Amino acid sequence: SSLFIPSYINKTESLGIKIVSVFPKNQAIAKSTINGLMILLNADTGEPLALMDASYLTVLRTGAVTGLATDYLARKEASKLAVIGTGVQSRGQIESVISVRQIEEITLYNRSYQKAEEARLEIREKHPDINIIITNSSQEAIENADIIVTATNSNVPVINGTIPKGTHINAIGSFKPTMQEIPTEIVKKVNKIIVESREAVLEETGDLIIPIREGVLASEDIYAELGELVEGKRNGREFEHEITLFKSVGLAPMDVAVAKTIYDRAVAMNLGTYIFV
Repeated sequence: SSLFIPSYINKTESLGIKIVSVFPKNQAIAKSTINGLMILLNADTGEPLALMDASYLTVLRTGAVTGLATDYLARKEASKLAVIGTGVQSRGQIESVISVRQIEEITLYNRSYQKAEEARLEIREKHPDINIIITNSSQEAIENADIIVTATNSNVPVINGTIPKGTHINAIGSFKPTMQEIPTEIVKKVNKIIVESREAVLEETGDLIIPIREGVLASEDIYAELGELVEGKRNGREFEHEITLFKSVGLAPMDVAVAKTIYDRAVAMNLGTYIFV
């Protein structure tokens, strides 16, 4: 599938469009499953300003949002992270969680052991003091976790209904109504569901659309948008035993904001290659 995502931010005078293609079958031919391009435009004239690798930009943006959510929702003493899916998106997720919590142990699970091992080697090189474990099942990975990240392209749930109390979940993989990384059984047990945008998740992700269709969840059960936590309108984690879920589908303004920041810094530092006359 391919997504074409335009956005304009008046406050920062940022205009652009991100084009992202997700082709899971690329794994079989040793190609990246996610490819993308960000086109940044001059908000006054419409002239193109920059072309950027949207895949890496998405890793940065998604990681940053996950880090923010984790800071508000994970227990302060959380030290064990479980990551389901060790593709390129997982790298940004791991770095963001490490930046907001003192992570001592990371447990990885991927259907491909080789991909999990590649991730372990990369993480160990950057963070030699963190204990990194590869497990044979997703349930084994999450059973002692304080924080869980699901970062897969799976259409069906990647974990089952057993979640320790006090766990925070960051679910970033499901971006279509037919995709469900987090099973209904777990969604039913969650005390607080936080999203970037209520409107977006109710249109885009099976993680919430499917439980609503099954009658076990209502749109009113979404506790807050992430911005409401940041602005202090709603509380983040309030009790140790709460199970919290941050469901991310991404918002176009975030991509454009990150792209504009990168562009401004590149111009200031005289970096990049000029391709427009």
